[in-house]
Amino acid sequence: MQDFGPQREQMVRRQIAARGVDEPHVLDAMRRVPRERFVDDAMQEYAYEDAPLPIASGQTISQPYIVARMIELARIAPGDRVLEIGTGSGYAAAVMAQIADDVFTIERLDPLSELARGRFRELGYTNIEVRTGDGTRGWPEAAPFDAILAAAGGPDVPDVLKEQLALGGRLVMPVGESLHHQRLVRVTRVDEFRFEQQDLDAVAFVPLIGTYGWAEDGSRPMPVVHDRDHAPVTSLPSRIAAAAEALPDFGDARFGELFDRFANARVVLLGEASHGTSEFYRARDAITRRLVQAHGFRIVAAEADWPDMAALDRFVRHRPPRAGAEAPFQRFPTWMWRNREFEALVQWLHAYNDGRPADDRAGLFGLDLYSLGASMRAVIDYLDSVDPEAARVARHRYSCLVPWVRDPAEYGRMSVHAGHALCEKAAVEMLIDLLQKRQAYLAEDDGDEAGDDATSWLDATQNARLVRNAEKYYRTMYEGAAESWNQRDRHMFETLQQLLGAGGPHARAVVWAHNSHIGDARHTEMGMRGELNLGQLCKERWGSEAATIGFGTHQGTVAAASDWDAPMDVMAVRPSLPDSYERQCHEAGHEGARVSRYLLDLREGHHEKLREALSTPRLERFIGVVYRPETERYSHYAQAVMPAQFDAYVWFDETRAVEAMPAASREGAVPDTYPFGL
Repeated sequence: MQDFGPQREQMVRRQIAARGVDEPHVLDAMRRVPRERFVDDAMQEYAYEDAPLPIASGQTISQPYIVARMIELARIAPGDRVLEIGTGSGYAAAVMAQIADDVFTIERLDPLSELARGRFRELGYTNIEVRTGDGTRGWPEAAPFDAILAAAGGPDVPDVLKEQLALGGRLVMPVGESLHHQRLVRVTRVDEFRFEQQDLDAVAFVPLIGTYGWAEDGSRPMPVVHDRDHAPVTSLPSRIAAAAEALPDFGDARFGELFDRFANARVVLLGEASHGTSEFYRARDAITRRLVQAHGFRIVAAEADWPDMAALDRFVRHRPPRAGAEAPFQRFPTWMWRNREFEALVQWLHAYNDGRPADDRAGLFGLDLYSLGASMRAVIDYLDSVDPEAARVARHRYSCLVPWVRDPAEYGRMSVHAGHALCEKAAVEMLIDLLQKRQAYLAEDDGDEAGDDATSWLDATQNARLVRNAEKYYRTMYEGAAESWNQRDRHMFETLQQLLGAGGPHARAVVWAHNSHIGDARHTEMGMRGELNLGQLCKERWGSEAATIGFGTHQGTVAAASDWDAPMDVMAVRPSLPDSYERQCHEAGHEGARVSRYLLDLREGHHEKLREALSTPRLERFIGVVYRPETERYSHYAQAVMPAQFDAYVWFDETRAVEAMPAASREGAVPDTYPFGL
């Protein structure tokens, strides 16, 4: 078998280094890749000629010098992710794979793709991924790229490719109005919106054929056809794909880093399209860890009851559990927070806070108001420790509500029947007393550690506020669905404000809640019904300093119940409806290559063409703790305007149910898995 080593060395010395290519990584890579293996057997003796050579399907392998020149211009370095447009024989991808960590290469002709895959396998190149498709669209789910190279000439540089560059990334490709005479250009991404372009060498490449290049007949492709409403018929999924930023694995640090763009917000609200989907919890976990660890967020607030989260908060902030306290999250729907995915965040926060000053520990807080009985008990327990006489008064006042603790909705019905609020006065007076006696109680309460007296007072006050608001909430249930919904979300917003106020002027919060709570209701069917929500109130209060991030999926499984208070089941999520936002996200991609998990930045000034295309109201899916697939269209879809509703949207094409944990706790000593008590 002929030894091509001497010819390869001569090629590098005479054809490449002698012409000015002096980057050591490039020269070394050109020495290591056997060019003879990337041409037909009959052409092997010419493999190291200073010229392009014919390969299968009527295409050519580029001249060795131009391969080296383009790689040097792209400044490819170890650690880079690289996209190549036009795989051809696979030679250039193989050279780049000697330098970069990952190479993604697209070839529109399937026979060439298959040949290249076979060569990579035979030669042991495991860091190259090949796709057959339209290279002018790029590879959005694998973006961002540190470098993009196109081995074919287009009429201009497609915006869709520029958008897939990382900040500081370089794109090198031939550009020219003539099919076979172009100039090599380099585009560098300076920041989110600016690109710098340099004109370099005169070159002659085969035409770049595709949606954003030349048509097969050498003409420019026809523009996208529009329907009678001027909405693009086929462009929305491709626009989504072009703007999509691929999400790495949850454990990859880059996952959280993708959300650094929201790190300057006062409040980052993280949604979910259902209460029982693993990917939503794991994504919010990764984002939260990043915001806490790298950006100083110290409040993690969730659509959960205050007393339940208070038990977890004591654990994560290294405060002892309350004597006699029940295990949290024992009422329906237990799986919403009693699951392995959320436990991972709880344990991480506990470890993160270990050794930190008490006033710099990240805490967990509940925003919801369903814990009427537990909150009344918490107020009385606190007063027993600081003011026994006030505790006696509290027992008397709250006795009005005690008969309704097991079924608070019945209290609302009876109040309506009686024509007045049966227990409102008692609930309001209790809260006022706590607020007025703040200084006295803080002086009386020695606390468990520095700052614990203030924490205990805040906990008691919030429970008293919850009792007041819950009393009103259950009454408004019989005044109309919109008013009771509004009362609940106002309570969540009020609680969030109290937390931020207690944390000081620089306090910042991450919020976990359903899409229906965190997406601005003014731009959904909810707003048309007179409903507001937490996201809307945050936007009205903090404007762009409140970031709302929605989540969605096409299909999979979900933990849910068929009715309220029914047993949890792992249920199949039906594929999204054809006229929904979810279906458009599912169809993002082209020629069978799906974009499976990604981030869409929907803020003003980003991807304006996509925002415009998404601004036509569409159906959006909402699954809560109850899922009824048989009536899904009417039970779980509503109209929305996504880019006005959310600042960003996180997509997982197929998802699975959370791993629920048993609700029953063992008796005896505090177990290792406190605070869940398993």
